[in-house]
Amino acid sequence: MSPLPASEIERVFRQEHGRAVAVLVRVLGDIDSAEEAVQDAFAEAVRRWPSAGLPPSPAGWIITTARNRAIDRLRREATRQERHAQAALLHARDEPAEESAVRDDRLRLIFTCCHPALAPGVRVALTLRLLGGLTTAEIAHAFLVPEPTMAQRLVRAKNKIRDARIPYRVPGEAELPDRLRAVLAVVYLIFTEGHLASSGDRPVREDLCAEAIRLGRLLAELMPDEPEVMGLLALMLLVESRRAARTTPGGDLVLLADQDRGRWDRELIAEGQAIVRQCLRRNRPGPYQIQAAINAVHSDAPTAADTDWGQILRLYDQLLPFAPGPVVALNRAVAVAEVEGPDAALSLVDDLDLDGYHLLHAVRADLLRRLGRPAEAARSYEAAIARTGNTAERDHLRRALRTLGEELHPR
Repeated sequence: MSPLPASEIERVFRQEHGRAVAVLVRVLGDIDSAEEAVQDAFAEAVRRWPSAGLPPSPAGWIITTARNRAIDRLRREATRQERHAQAALLHARDEPAEESAVRDDRLRLIFTCCHPALAPGVRVALTLRLLGGLTTAEIAHAFLVPEPTMAQRLVRAKNKIRDARIPYRVPGEAELPDRLRAVLAVVYLIFTEGHLASSGDRPVREDLCAEAIRLGRLLAELMPDEPEVMGLLALMLLVESRRAARTTPGGDLVLLADQDRGRWDRELIAEGQAIVRQCLRRNRPGPYQIQAAINAVHSDAPTAADTDWGQILRLYDQLLPFAPGPVVALNRAVAVAEVEGPDAALSLVDDLDLDGYHLLHAVRADLLRRLGRPAEAARSYEAAIARTGNTAERDHLRRALRTLGEELHPR
């Protein structure tokens, strides 16, 4: 038998971490204890699996080993008053890990991580830590904060869950829609930060995109009858399908209209479009489903010139009542520019209260350039450059500004 590579153990760790922690939180009643037990189990896997190979059920092995390690620790540390906890664990040792129970455990953990009592940024970090198995260092690196700062945030979040007695449960039917929106927002925030990092030198964080899609697939597996869950998964798959074409080999950003569509991932497109069609048949529209449909229209066009902008504009008209914000209105204005012309779009853009948002100024610059107003376009490019924290995006805007300058002052 050839030795099991460390990369395969790491893959299992990522895949099974959330499942194991979720089960152990239910058994132990404490997030920190569950995490410790699961870490102990994976440390044991690192020692055993390279020579013994993967067990038939890696998840079952990890959960059983973690339970046993937790029991051993409690035996060593328990006071007389804590014997009831040890007894409960001893009973749990032989409790079968039924798939239906594990399913509910993972859902409970997702909703606990995304509880509205926690700050939005903390929800993201806790979800990545407990369900994704990312280390504190990896999460800190993803969001460009010092590791001790992220560690403090995670500790405070877990303490708040304990001290505020935040329930470890799936919300009831009456509160589920609002709570589910919070969960989906966390997953989409992870994806958008990966798709175009808000700051730093890298335009794309592939690891965060992959983790968000993994979480989206998990939600789709656990809640297949929720159309917005499916819509979010479809949206992420369709956007991710273009990743290879979004940057040059040198790391420069490439806009959608200029991308080599032959480099788009046709398998992801087919999967995303199939989910969109499934959502359309259900006829229970929501913002993620409509955004997925918009991206499905883009993915249908063999060239940028073939894009059905009329259909995209109609979809944005459907999206606005669900998400009546200025960012959606800005995206709609881009479609208006293609259907009705840049002048009609500019009047819409100028009415938006988004001065701090770099993309408003970038869109405005492009519209002014198309209208033959280069001096105003240059000022909008400069405003966009001043407001973006992503190096690759800033470089792209500077190239656009240089090109505009060359048109203004040809040699």
